[in-house]
Amino acid sequence: MPNKNSSFMPMAIIGLLFFVFGFVTWLNGSLIPFLKIICELNDFEALFVTFAFYIAYTVMALPMSFILERVGYKNAMALGLTIMVVGSLLFIPAAMSANYLIFLIALFVLGTGLTILQTASNPYIVLIGSKESAAMRISIMGLINKGAGVIVPLIFTALILSDIGTIDGSASAEQLNTLASRLIEPYVYMALTLSALVVLVKFSPLPELEFTQDKNLDQHTSIFKYPQAILGSIALFFYVGVEVIAADTIGLFGQSLAVENFTSLTSYTMIFMVIGYILGVLLIPKYLSQEKALLSSAIAGILITIAIVLSSNTDTLILNTPNSIMLVALLGLANALVWPTIWPLALDGLGKQTARASALLIMAIAGGAILPLAFGKLAEVSGDFQQSYLILIPSYLFILFYAIKGHKLKSW
Repeated sequence: MPNKNSSFMPMAIIGLLFFVFGFVTWLNGSLIPFLKIICELNDFEALFVTFAFYIAYTVMALPMSFILERVGYKNAMALGLTIMVVGSLLFIPAAMSANYLIFLIALFVLGTGLTILQTASNPYIVLIGSKESAAMRISIMGLINKGAGVIVPLIFTALILSDIGTIDGSASAEQLNTLASRLIEPYVYMALTLSALVVLVKFSPLPELEFTQDKNLDQHTSIFKYPQAILGSIALFFYVGVEVIAADTIGLFGQSLAVENFTSLTSYTMIFMVIGYILGVLLIPKYLSQEKALLSSAIAGILITIAIVLSSNTDTLILNTPNSIMLVALLGLANALVWPTIWPLALDGLGKQTARASALLIMAIAGGAILPLAFGKLAEVSGDFQQSYLILIPSYLFILFYAIKGHKLKSW
């Protein structure tokens, strides 16, 4: 395992990769209302953007873990970036044809590349230093990730979608095709940037990880015999679902309330997540344990969700934005420390089972595919977008259970 003095360069490289994760992932929040217009979709259909992107994690996580065990962490990261190059290039024919199915395929390929990157990089950050400070290191990575999430919707809105509000249901096919073609240039640049990162990672000094097995844990051959990992993956399933709902539905919510520049609202959620990650860096582990940080996050999520469904839609003093919108954004603060705390608690002492456990945790990102779709269907059936946020409560309750008891279970 890399020692403390040799960990800066690996941390810097992994940090760059986490920026890429954020850039690609949180672009979806702007893409959803954009594709809703150019492909003439309803809210439920538009949320298939999140489904296509996040379901890749479930479908591809186990195959990627076998590749990871075979080629090593460094080569797996380079492979993941290469797959993302392919996904970026697929946006060109998608934009040229304004075909929603091709957009979804491109998003699935991007998600596949991110799957192997996430499977390799998250345990890398956990294991590169002491386990007590793992959540702090992941918080640093999350700060970088969500920093990208703050920037990309603003840039995307300013450069690509600045006049999207002028396009309505009466737009001609020519207008919609012209709007769709604006996606070509940014995704070409993305493909070129990812190609450069392939070379950087391939020839970087990233060391391979060495594993130690916790002597207090029985050395099972199946990852399914470790409840801390299984329950941790379920908690992550619910967490990613609520994180994506908070970030990727806020634009649709704003659109329904006629908020200007609704495609940039994802940045509001990301700003609060950045604040949460800063708190994690400052407080964990010196002032706040990983367990207590997770417990506090779950309770905050429940309270904010209740406030969302009870709030009015009158404007706040902040950016002339409705109270309910700002409360959805505030979920970013509650969500920020869930991912950084679940990972070290779930992987603690698993030794050579770490790659399999990591794959299982990555598969849980399917929550970002399924729960937003359930949210969209509930909003469509009920006709009440705001009350549909009640779907978050059961998710936060399971996270609360994992914080109190689930992570402590070492055997069934």
